[in-house]
Amino acid sequence: MTTKILFPAIDLKGGECVRLELGAMESARVYNADPAAQAKAFEDQGFQWLHVVDLDGAFAGESRNGAAVEAILKSTKNPVQLGGGIRTLNHVENWLAKGLARVILGTVAVRDPGLVREACKRFPGKIAVGIDARGGKVAVEGWAEASELGVVELAQRFEGAGVAAIIYTDIDRDGVLAGINWEATIDLADAVTIPVIASGGLASIADIVRMTMPDAARLEGAISGRALYDGRIDAAEALAVLRGDIEVEPAMFEDGRS
Repeated sequence: MTTKILFPAIDLKGGECVRLELGAMESARVYNADPAAQAKAFEDQGFQWLHVVDLDGAFAGESRNGAAVEAILKSTKNPVQLGGGIRTLNHVENWLAKGLARVILGTVAVRDPGLVREACKRFPGKIAVGIDARGGKVAVEGWAEASELGVVELAQRFEGAGVAAIIYTDIDRDGVLAGINWEATIDLADAVTIPVIASGGLASIADIVRMTMPDAARLEGAISGRALYDGRIDAAEALAVLRGDIEVEPAMFEDGRS
């Protein structure tokens, strides 16, 4: 079995590394004024991927933290996936040319699914779809607008399109350490053949252990933000659990499917 990936997150607002609570921009808390230094720190801790979101760009519909993203790309050897404000094929092409490993398409996946399919054809293996949901319904425009579209319904539209991964975020848990919504995440992973990455609420080592359970076998991994920044998760321990270097027992976690 392929080792699950733990993606440390850098969310960018005003050029700084922040975390939000429940997707509210006014809740932003600055964790590092130097995102490039934070990216290097994550690499030094042993992480092998990096998840970056341009929060300002998600609301504006175009890049707003481009300089910070470029600095991150120069500071780390790890592959980087970026979301937030990427709405056109030109946006996709320009960012991939700068060295991104993956571009995450969110709002445009709802507004213009044909663009996502075209991007997958032009840039094989480089396109992920971000599905952010509140109350089981997909949200767009930086989580500011709700739709009537269900998570599984949207994901299944991209079956066979060549999407590299689906990043599923439960907004109601994001940034508040409520624990991953494992029931919805695993249900989504079981409903599609596209690899799924869990996001929103990862709170403790229990969530890391939960990823190693048999029913989570189809997940590619999970994203962690605040729990890493606040020290609630020890990077070395988490990565060791995912590698299988630490034997885990069911008692180490509470069943997130309940």
